[in-house]
Amino acid sequence: MFRLWAKIFTDNRMIKDTVICDGSADTRTHKVFRALDEISYQFDLGKPIWLDATVAEFKRHDKARFTQDNFIENIDFDYLEIHVIEED
Repeated sequence: MFRLWAKIFTDNRMIKDTVICDGSADTRTHKVFRALDEISYQFDLGKPIWLDATVAEFKRHDKARFTQDNFIENIDFDYLEIHVIEED
């Protein structure tokens, strides 16, 4: 089972969170992108853009923060954080 935890923060406080589970036999990359699509849908957000720094952070820590720089439209929070909490 692959699980990804998404959290939205404002002023260092978690405002919303969700956990996306994926039991498919797909690649890790596909699972992450599908989970991010579901997160964007649940939180009613545009899809964030993966900048080079975001990709490097995710590869190193299995965690990434998406700030205003990662979104085309304005966001009403400080950042969206995703974190892989379980992998098969």
